[in-house]
Amino acid sequence: MALQKEKDDALPLFVQELTGTLSVHSQYVLHGNIHDLHLVRGKGRDRYHPLLDVVWNPLLRMGYQVLLGCDQINGFRVLYAAPEVEEAVRTLVPARQFPGADAAQQEKVSTELRKFVSGWAEERGKMRTDGVELPPLRAALVVEHASRLVQDVTRLTMDERDFFLSCLQLADRAERVRDPRRTDGRGLFNPVIWLAEGERDLPNWFVSGSERIRPIAVPRPDADERRRMADLLRREFRARQRTAAAPAPGDTAEEDENTVAAVARAAGGMTLRAMRESLDLALDRGLAFRSMPDAIRIYRLGVERNPWSRDEVRTRILRGEDPDEERSVLQRVLGQNAAVAKTFDILKRAALGLSGAQATSPGHRPRGVLFFAGPTGTGKTELAKAVAEVLFDNEQAYLRFDMSEFSSSHAADRLVGAPPGYVGYEAGGELTTAVRQDPFRVILFDEIEKADKGVLDKFLQVLEDGRLTDGQGVTTYFSECVLIFTSNLGVQRTDPQTQQREWVVTPGTEYSELEATVKKNVKEHFEQVIGRPELMNRIGGNVVVFDFISEEVAEDIFDLQVKNIRRQLAAEHRVDLEIHDDARATLLRRCTKDPWTGGRGIGMALETDLINPLARALFAAPGLGAGTTVVVAGVKELPDGQVELLVDFGKEAVAE
Repeated sequence: MALQKEKDDALPLFVQELTGTLSVHSQYVLHGNIHDLHLVRGKGRDRYHPLLDVVWNPLLRMGYQVLLGCDQINGFRVLYAAPEVEEAVRTLVPARQFPGADAAQQEKVSTELRKFVSGWAEERGKMRTDGVELPPLRAALVVEHASRLVQDVTRLTMDERDFFLSCLQLADRAERVRDPRRTDGRGLFNPVIWLAEGERDLPNWFVSGSERIRPIAVPRPDADERRRMADLLRREFRARQRTAAAPAPGDTAEEDENTVAAVARAAGGMTLRAMRESLDLALDRGLAFRSMPDAIRIYRLGVERNPWSRDEVRTRILRGEDPDEERSVLQRVLGQNAAVAKTFDILKRAALGLSGAQATSPGHRPRGVLFFAGPTGTGKTELAKAVAEVLFDNEQAYLRFDMSEFSSSHAADRLVGAPPGYVGYEAGGELTTAVRQDPFRVILFDEIEKADKGVLDKFLQVLEDGRLTDGQGVTTYFSECVLIFTSNLGVQRTDPQTQQREWVVTPGTEYSELEATVKKNVKEHFEQVIGRPELMNRIGGNVVVFDFISEEVAEDIFDLQVKNIRRQLAAEHRVDLEIHDDARATLLRRCTKDPWTGGRGIGMALETDLINPLARALFAAPGLGAGTTVVVAGVKELPDGQVELLVDFGKEAVAE
């Protein structure tokens, strides 16, 4: 059934471009958003229609009599035809395979195409009506699923090459078909319209090999189209609600208008077809129209649960920043009160859904973004793990990517998947696959300065649009994630003369001065060294600077790690560990003498000076029973810098 005849300015721009150039182009490649619905305005109202309907409507008004379709499964078939020619067309278009599996079949297809572009002039010339020779038919042919015509567009078989070459020649040799209803002799081509997901899905030499072939991009809907579609969905929802046996709860007119705007914002980046299917999802679940943004979120993510909407998140955030709570983050990340406080401010904003709220259209950016900068070993990774536990009550909701593994030029393929034809295409991307499996995650990108520029470009897309499309064309949304970047930038620099690394800030620097210096140096690095100032612009004020570990905090970390060693011995071997004061003082001095290495340096020193010699002593004293007390009575420092522990084994306690 033909659409209502509308004015050209009511049609999508890509349709206007096609219909306006039919006098000079004989073939078209429509690429991009070809499977979507498209809006047409008529009589003051919008309607949505599939692409083929939207294309046929203006062609009919221009005097075209038939629209054919063809694909590899159904062959040639009549999609639309004017009533006066429908019977004749069906006799002219026998069902044939397309494009055929061998040279002979392809030659048959090429023959049919040559007949088509001429309007079947020879066949029509043999027909008579009242003794008058019938004029050629004015027709258009749509080649559907053109992206699937060949397996590898860069490695065509000889038959595939010959087929496209014949189509290229056909474009140049085609002649215009005159509309017999016109007296000005105006002629338009019978166009062949190729529908492809991407312009490069067809051979490049074919698309660009003739002035008669015109590629036209079919864009995804913009904000205005999503707003118009949301209003259409509102009217459709109300109409279906009136006929429902048990209608969903309604809203006031003002609430409806507010919801329309909210739906348009929530659908950022979506197709109109996906918006339409989200309406079906809402109706199936008995949701009110005001809950359409929730239906869109379910459609995107595939899950109904939303941890962000639960009161438990608020409770865990408040408990996590309370220093008196047993599970407080301040007791887990020591000596970084300022960094923890700023982190929790950003988490509160994320929990309330206010990230990017100042923007006119915040889109679907990640729930929260954090950039942890500062000296090594100061708790950046530990705070990222703590954030995962606070938000999702599960440290396993934390996903870490070491950016030193993504420093090569093809590293971005690991994150989003390799393009078609490349090794690893079937596996998909590590990042996109993980987020689709569980959209509610904390994702840590460690040592971001080591990532390749191609990887940074992917991060820019996530921060701006909140989504990535992988090599297989599947879109992954990051709207429920918290992204954390860590970096040691800003605390060291390379001397331009000696090329040696030197510290820019030192232990003991006032935190306000250290914070300002680190932020300044991080910004300069992204702007001047790697040329990505827009990345820092997206991160904005979410840079959290960590301080050096003070002497007091270093001692607390030392005691905490010794406590962990005691707990491990008790759990694994039911052995108690005691350290005399003198031995503790020596170990503390050795483990905290280097303030530049932070808490990680304390742990490495404890492993060397306590765990390794303690393990030697335990191996030398087999048969220790449960309840044995191991006493480190002293620490002897050897000339080579190593230590030797003076270990006593106390009496065994009564076995349980």
